[in-house]
Amino acid sequence: MISSKEKNTTIATAAVHAGERDFDQYGSHINPIYQTSTFVFRDVDAGAKAFQGEEDGASHIYSRLGNPTVEKLERAIAELEAYGLPDQNAYTGMAFGSGMAAITTGIIAAARGGHIIAQDALYGCTSQFLDLEVPELGMSRSFVDVSDLFLLEMELKKNPGTKLVYIESIANPTMTVADLPNIAAMAHQHGALLMVDNTFATPYHMQPLKHGADIIAHSTTKYLGGHGSVIGGALVLKSELIEETSLHKFRKNLGGIAAPMDAWLLSNGVKTLPLRMQKHAENGLKVAQFLEMHPAVDQVWYPGLKSHPQYDLANEIMTNGFGGVLSFELKGGFEAGKSLMNSVKLCTLAVSLGTVDTLIQHPASMTHSVMDPELRLEAGITDGMVRLAVGIEDAEDIIHDLEQALEG
Repeated sequence: MISSKEKNTTIATAAVHAGERDFDQYGSHINPIYQTSTFVFRDVDAGAKAFQGEEDGASHIYSRLGNPTVEKLERAIAELEAYGLPDQNAYTGMAFGSGMAAITTGIIAAARGGHIIAQDALYGCTSQFLDLEVPELGMSRSFVDVSDLFLLEMELKKNPGTKLVYIESIANPTMTVADLPNIAAMAHQHGALLMVDNTFATPYHMQPLKHGADIIAHSTTKYLGGHGSVIGGALVLKSELIEETSLHKFRKNLGGIAAPMDAWLLSNGVKTLPLRMQKHAENGLKVAQFLEMHPAVDQVWYPGLKSHPQYDLANEIMTNGFGGVLSFELKGGFEAGKSLMNSVKLCTLAVSLGTVDTLIQHPASMTHSVMDPELRLEAGITDGMVRLAVGIEDAEDIIHDLEQALEG
């Protein structure tokens, strides 16, 4: 965390300056794009020392192993996730070419040869990877409703070889808020690491490291990038845990590192994260309140509503609001939701989230269609559920668009 003689900065200020180091040799104000695949060695001895990891060797070798532009992004994300922690400098960021590259590499490294207990409601591709690919990689897995701590405790006792508990801080798309302090304590008591996908909340709304999480994952495609113009992912964890899990080796050999241009775009997005998240959250609450009061709506899932099952928990562990994503179901079920999605004019029918404009989509037939249908229903992802990623437009304009679509 950046500090002055007077006081520590706020997270909004920290985001603007996160990841900065000394200027380059030309004094560039904005971090340069080191758009190169390889780096030149001074001589053979310097090259040999670089490959041996000796400090007086060349600092960079090949951009699949590391790149100055990518490392700036990694520092920035790590500083925000560890913001305010006394041991902030102990945490390291790792940037990937996609959110799934970060998630899968993190899971493989942290849980190899062991058992994984995963939240039942997860992003569709994460669920599919855990369900289908993980067993083929020599690991076992089980799914559980982590909002019920008793069920999680029973699952941990049932699987004493559990190496990893995998959850989302805010579940996609059920909006379940994870009881991070208790889940972390429970996982650690049974010798397991806790890995948390913090994409929906971002470090502006929630910092799982403060509540005991060991590994943080992000699809930087979403809010950290913020403009829908780049694909990326990231992990944040203690440097010593990177060594213990050989994460650098896995990223190197699986080839999932972020590209320099993508990292540069994402670094620019990080600077405005708090500003955007504040507006996303303000709009998200207004839209959720509108939908909850509308006679055509059967149910709304948003952590900022008092009707949300984890409303009190969300108030305890979330800061600066409750994010910009919500889910809802109309009284007419899927057909009514389909009519709504086909009738919006301002909102955009598209998957993903975290862009400046409002996106609407149908999880069961789109983002979560790859999930096992039975698991999808057990996780509470109904066929009639609609997910809305509220943008930073004027809230009244978003509400007006939804209103006219509901009337249509």
